[in-house]
Amino acid sequence: MAEGYAEGPAAEEAEARRDALERGEVADELAPERLAVYGSTADEPDRHFLGWRDDVDPDSLFASGKAWGITIVRQADTS
Repeated sequence: MAEGYAEGPAAEEAEARRDALERGEVADELAPERLAVYGSTADEPDRHFLGWRDDVDPDSLFASGKAWGITIVRQADTS
């Protein structure tokens, strides 16, 4: 496989966008991205959305024992 070779849905989507731009089509506006906090709690042990990073302090949640397995991911805010 050559270096830089891309395949799969992400590559297909990127190629479709490139083709649309070449045809002069305007790209759809993307939803703004925010940092989302995910983790587990006693009430819901499966990983789930805890809140937006600017609203929730993941360090305090973990230190208090209210949540664990905390991760922060960048995702679109579609609300």
